[in-house]
Amino acid sequence: MFTLDNLTPLKKKRKRIGRGGSRGGTSGKGHKGQKARSGGSIAPGFEGGQMPLYRRLPKRGFTNARFKEVVHIVNINGLNALAESYEEITKELLIKEGVVKPRKDRPFTLKILGDGALKKPVTIVADSFSAAARKSIEDAGGKALTQKG
Repeated sequence: MFTLDNLTPLKKKRKRIGRGGSRGGTSGKGHKGQKARSGGSIAPGFEGGQMPLYRRLPKRGFTNARFKEVVHIVNINGLNALAESYEEITKELLIKEGVVKPRKDRPFTLKILGDGALKKPVTIVADSFSAAARKSIEDAGGKALTQKG
């Protein structure tokens, strides 16, 4: 896998076109015009000054994006470190410990999923639990409590 510390520098030189050689004078860019010039790129959606399609079409309808329910998911194996220090794990504790990073302008619900196994008995208070998570918590001797409100 590539990471910043194991990147190798590019050894192949960039092809500089339009300087003689096998490609000829126009270097595959045709004759004159905006797209033949260096730096001559056109913005996506630009139609030569004509009103572009995305501006000609009416903006209608409803989008639910502002009202979408945000669900933060935490797996059981992500709670083992907190189970060592705390007897009850709540939404507020997960925010304080940095496990969950909510947006300030949007409320969220917390769902616990059952990936992993709990090592210590602990009470977990969340909005919802998967069946596997509830079983895993109760097998470890803990409690899975659903938050009201």
